[in-house]
Amino acid sequence: MLSPLLISVNHTVNSKFSVKRRVRFGDCDPGGVIYTPNISFYVVEAIRSFMDKLLEAPMERTILDMGILPPAKAFSVEFVSFLKWDDEIEIAVSVKNIGTSSFTFSLVGYCGDDHVFSSEFTQVCVDPETKRPTPIPNILRGKLAGHLDG
Repeated sequence: MLSPLLISVNHTVNSKFSVKRRVRFGDCDPGGVIYTPNISFYVVEAIRSFMDKLLEAPMERTILDMGILPPAKAFSVEFVSFLKWDDEIEIAVSVKNIGTSSFTFSLVGYCGDDHVFSSEFTQVCVDPETKRPTPIPNILRGKLAGHLDG
């Protein structure tokens, strides 16, 4: 099920997964451009949609059923251009890196043909009891590997 804020989920021509959404008025600062912390919601929402599609089920439940917790380890964003109220953006999601216990997503945002932001988001697999990093489950590793940048 799509978030009510998403316009669509699709695959771009280059086979990368993407989501489209519109910048809402409430996401912007008084100057009419996106309030910086709100881009983190766009990134997490795009990753959740990517993982739902990848796992063919709701990400949260499926990850928990694998016996791991997936907290964020790192997040970065670089704005290339302004995002303004009512802009329709497309966010392409791919897997940049798969480590022993962590994996990193690469995201690129476009407004039309204009590159507006780039982001990376790393999650680490944690054992629910020990709260220590644990290896990525093989089934998850295999699914992520099919979407590695390359």
